[in-house]
Amino acid sequence: MVVLAILFESVATILHSLIFLYIMIVIGTIVASWIGADPYNPIVMTAKKITQPPYNLIRSYFPTTSMNGIDFAPLILLIALQFIDLFIVGVLEHFAQALK
Repeated sequence: MVVLAILFESVATILHSLIFLYIMIVIGTIVASWIGADPYNPIVMTAKKITQPPYNLIRSYFPTTSMNGIDFAPLILLIALQFIDLFIVGVLEHFAQALK
């Protein structure tokens, strides 16, 4: 059972790190859009390619995510990522503690 507990802890830690990295990428694209970064920069292009599919999915479910030129899709994505991080990682850590 200890091995399974360590597996759950490891998966929770890796998942938390990946979600945190993705949150930083989303924040980076937000900041890049504010400062008017070069859209042909390879880093900016990669970040946009990574973040556009979730934005498009959010916009398909909530067509009015833009008000007065402000796009709320990144904010909705950040809230969803925070929820996933708190809920799923929390459940995995709880399972790990219960198995010890």
